[in-house]
Amino acid sequence: MAPPRKERSNRMENNKRPETMARINTPALAEAFINEQVEAIRAQVGDKKVLLALSGGVDSSVVAALLIKAIGKQLVCVHVNHGLMRKGESEQVIEVFGKQMDANLVYVDATDRFLDLLAGVSEPEKKRKIIGGEFIKVFDEEAAKQQGVAFLAQGTIYPDILESDGVKAHHNVGGLPEDMQFELVEPLRLLYKDEVRMVGDALGLPHSMVYRQPFPGPGLGVRCLGAITRDRLHALREADAILREEFHNCGLAGKVWQYFIAVPDMKSVGVKDSKRYEGWPAIIRAVNTTDAMTATIEEIPYEVLHRITDRITAEVPGINRVLLDLTPKPVGTIEWE
Repeated sequence: MAPPRKERSNRMENNKRPETMARINTPALAEAFINEQVEAIRAQVGDKKVLLALSGGVDSSVVAALLIKAIGKQLVCVHVNHGLMRKGESEQVIEVFGKQMDANLVYVDATDRFLDLLAGVSEPEKKRKIIGGEFIKVFDEEAAKQQGVAFLAQGTIYPDILESDGVKAHHNVGGLPEDMQFELVEPLRLLYKDEVRMVGDALGLPHSMVYRQPFPGPGLGVRCLGAITRDRLHALREADAILREEFHNCGLAGKVWQYFIAVPDMKSVGVKDSKRYEGWPAIIRAVNTTDAMTATIEEIPYEVLHRITDRITAEVPGINRVLLDLTPKPVGTIEWE
């Protein structure tokens, strides 16, 4: 049974998930959620415009589809290429949303702007807040170009709210400046990740989008550990692309909830072409979870690990070691930063 309408209707106003709220694990419950949120969004937004940071990840994609269903072209989807996307990510967002879904999509290439601000910054929470704060500035600029923009939509989900209390300043929760000029629209804020996917299926989004790899708002900025440099960021992006390709080739892509590379700001001695050289390590992180609150480690066959290692060390300049992170959550978080 779905929870009473009264409890569902208060989602936008209450950060605590009602104990009586049933898990959205059937198409019927997903449809009920969609219908109620469409009504709530229309009531909240009226005839105003809404800005959405559309990364192309699961959460932002589902929010986009939900808002398009509710208010159509009143939604302005802003894809900001902050230079911290995965390989081919921005191109895919433009193809899927701009061309296939005919969304009201604005593309902003702000790579230099973000990387210049992040130069020399190594503290994780400071990096997150710089990225989140700059996002808001970009949105302010885009809002100034539009008429009637009054709302900022975000793909905040329930684990983001829980973890923003002492664990991390998530860009959807803790990184927002106090003087932000938009009212928030967060229709997924009381849902777990598996529920978000169920809603995405019910909205008719492509399977590849609904079950896409989770990706943090700060992007590769929290996987390029320490102070970000362009050469190490490039190495990280290329190594991550190899990992994703090999997981797809061996069938792990559909089995593992989240997998990625992290590259720390440290070097070790290696040997290449019979010469000594220093390079960074690439750290593989592969975990499974249903709600992002706890996570277990995926068992990766050694033959796959060897192939990934051979490719990364041969094809990615600057990386000379590949490591495997075996830490579950808890005690480690899913992301390194």
